[in-house]
Amino acid sequence: QVQLVESGGGLVQAGESLSLSCAASGRTSSDYALGWFRVVPGKEREYVAAISWRNDVTDYAASVKGRFSIARDNAKNTAYLQMSSLKPEDTAVYFCAAALTVGTLRTGQGDYWGRGTQVTVSS
Repeated sequence: QVQLVESGGGLVQAGESLSLSCAASGRTSSDYALGWFRVVPGKEREYVAAISWRNDVTDYAASVKGRFSIARDNAKNTAYLQMSSLKPEDTAVYFCAAALTVGTLRTGQGDYWGRGTQVTVSS
């Protein structure tokens, strides 16, 4: 069992930056790839980014590539999502998820999910 807790959400203005954290716990949490998704009310869940457990593979959705950066610190069992040049359309609830591979997360699947953190970008 892996538990995931997101933090760092908030309200920012367009063009500003914000960093999210995902703290993972559980015996085998460091064996999982970690990823970020976001949900806007009335829309489908959107994949954002993912990183392998070895820290050697990262992947991004086209909508955030070049603006967002994912990283992880296995010593702290924490993944990070650094978001820059934020746009109002980035407003969503951001969720952290864990799966065995980055490929699985890219398909929208996750074995474990956090409860989410709200990010609001004002224009």
